[in-house]
Amino acid sequence: MTFRPLPSSLALVCAFALTGCSFISDAGSGDTTVRIWLMKGSVSDDFLKRFTEQYEKDNPSVDLDVAFQEWTGIGKKVNAALDGKDTPDIIEVGNTQVAQYAESDALMDLTLESVRDLGGEDWLEGLAQPGNIGGSQYGIPWYAANRVVIYNRDLFAAADIKPPTSREEWLENTEKLNSGGNQGIYLSGQDWYTLAGFIWEEGGDLAVERGGTWEGALHTKPALEGMEFYKTLQSLGQGPKNADEQKPPQAGVFAKGTVAQMIDTPAAAAAIEEENPSLKGKLGYFPIPGKEEGKAGAVFTGGSDLIIPTKGKNRGTAVEVVKALASEQWQTDLAKTMNYVPNKKTLSRVVQGQESTAAMARGAAARGSKATPTSPKWANVEVDNPIKPYMTTVLQGGNAARAALQASEEITKILSPG
Repeated sequence: MTFRPLPSSLALVCAFALTGCSFISDAGSGDTTVRIWLMKGSVSDDFLKRFTEQYEKDNPSVDLDVAFQEWTGIGKKVNAALDGKDTPDIIEVGNTQVAQYAESDALMDLTLESVRDLGGEDWLEGLAQPGNIGGSQYGIPWYAANRVVIYNRDLFAAADIKPPTSREEWLENTEKLNSGGNQGIYLSGQDWYTLAGFIWEEGGDLAVERGGTWEGALHTKPALEGMEFYKTLQSLGQGPKNADEQKPPQAGVFAKGTVAQMIDTPAAAAAIEEENPSLKGKLGYFPIPGKEEGKAGAVFTGGSDLIIPTKGKNRGTAVEVVKALASEQWQTDLAKTMNYVPNKKTLSRVVQGQESTAAMARGAAARGSKATPTSPKWANVEVDNPIKPYMTTVLQGGNAARAALQASEEITKILSPG
């Protein structure tokens, strides 16, 4: 192992799966070095050591050469690699980035492998959906992380409240907690990822594709209902209506000890406890409640997919390495080591003993949970995000239908061809 710590149609697929197909051969013979780019912080040194040593032991002719990349500027670097400049054999990418890379026609189509070898029918939609472009699977789901409700156990106990099991109960509890100088919840006015989950829970969407053209959908009835729920919940605290969760950083607000709940990934707990050590052991987690009793609500699912560039030198061997990384054995190891959600719904059982990760897993597997629209231009929407000012307008008492239509039109314009 080399370890550098920094730096189709379904019918065709089924036919191949039933009859078999020729294996993609790598050029030359003898030992093969598979170059892998992983993102800094995605895995621990211990996990990487276990995986590489076991894989190389099982495959003596293969050497894994792993290099970690920084998230900052990674898009430009990956695009250069896909164009043939210093191209690795496997690249970890954010699940919402696959569409823009697939647009280059420089990614290997892994539809057959997903159907025949990897049990893709059980993948989390939030990882599989953004990796599937035009019916072809280019990104293989690796791990997920998503928002949950982080709560202050002491404030819940003082109010004699337990984690809710429905949206209705959640609102009732939050209103009760929002008293005596405490905030029932800290929810900023422009946390659009959280809004997306509420919209999906209602059956709506941020944008939809019709005949190959993407259109904004914030003005539809389900999307407006999602925004109305957000407005009601946001009013049960003192979050700013004209800023997102980073202004100010919500972990710092929660750390003051007078906020009962906030919505974030469990990783935020580290920042909370660092700022206020007295809260160690006093944080709890539950999935964002859904409309249906006992069901988790839809959430934005973040995480990573694995892609294989067509210009990599060892595509055949790279496919086998990806299969191993996506297998139950190594998904279980990764989930337990890094507190990630595994790539399959059926693997949620392996994190049931971990409160925060189990809460994430329930949300990631919920009906409606997914990632942002798979348009390769969606990243442009997030640059001057029209969803944020729309949310502020509604929270400040503006006309929701009019503001939503304007935001939808702006999204449509950004996603339009040309």
